[in-house]
Amino acid sequence: MIKGQNNIVFFGTPEFAAVILKMLVEAELQPAAIVTSSDKPVGRKQILTPSPVKELALQYNLKIFQPETLKNNLEIINNLSLLKPDLFVLAAYGLILPQEILDIPKYGCLNIHPSLLPKYRGASPIQAALLNGDNAIGVTIIVMDEKVDHGPIIANAEFRMQNTEFTYSELSKQLAELGGKLLIKVLPGYLNGKIKSIPQDHTKATFTKRIKKQDGKIDWSKSAQYIEAMTRAYYSWPTVYSNLTIEPRKKSKISNGASNKRLKVIRADILDVKHNKHPGTIFLTKSKQLAVACGKNALLLKKIQLEGKKPISGKDFLNGYPNIVGAVFL
Repeated sequence: MIKGQNNIVFFGTPEFAAVILKMLVEAELQPAAIVTSSDKPVGRKQILTPSPVKELALQYNLKIFQPETLKNNLEIINNLSLLKPDLFVLAAYGLILPQEILDIPKYGCLNIHPSLLPKYRGASPIQAALLNGDNAIGVTIIVMDEKVDHGPIIANAEFRMQNTEFTYSELSKQLAELGGKLLIKVLPGYLNGKIKSIPQDHTKATFTKRIKKQDGKIDWSKSAQYIEAMTRAYYSWPTVYSNLTIEPRKKSKISNGASNKRLKVIRADILDVKHNKHPGTIFLTKSKQLAVACGKNALLLKKIQLEGKKPISGKDFLNGYPNIVGAVFL
């Protein structure tokens, strides 16, 4: 492979993909074009916002395609075919590539997936690894076929999670950098035919689901360990939350009466303690820290956010809502 002379098209959407795209450009492997999702409305004002990959592509003046769908899309098939691509590279794009798209490039399509396939196929491998408390995860580069994360393996690399406090965003960045380095390393051998793909052991495949907003709702009957893992796995989206009827001090400027509010748990620590409290009950520890009883152990509320308010510490929240102690999350 000669740098700058291989015609690559890059498919990707979120920050994970943007990290890899930047590494390709910096390695003088700038794609001929990128394919990413359409701009999405973001925030309360629903401002139309480009994906992280599109933002980066604009900086590098790359050709950009944003098809709403790929299946039976003659326009995108024609546009990609005219580029006469050698290779497609995909990282967290968001749409399944149909066979008529996979057949376009000379050397097929490579996918950088953030797990050690065949474990954790699907849309949420990083979240699954965090929720399951895995000590190791990794990235795998496969030759794509029509099935999700099903194709033969070109290369993989393991990442040991010595830091047990990784959030989704932090771990995603680490794996993207690992995946980008691995891709740049194996591309010459793959394009020259020196690296052969190895079929996955499909009998060992496990699958992850697409995350939905309701997945962030806390079930306090779960263990404190699992709920704490949720706060990190769902840190970026959908976040972790629970509902609570609260009644602040009468003189409080925050509210004039009891109300049912959503409370986000942004950061929490596990409190290894036996208790006989109903799961979801708020209590104070001996050191006056705000905690919640779980199905097993308890959770220290380190950083939380009341609906419509800014994130604050558990200590500051208690100052505004002293009657919170003894309340039970709904």
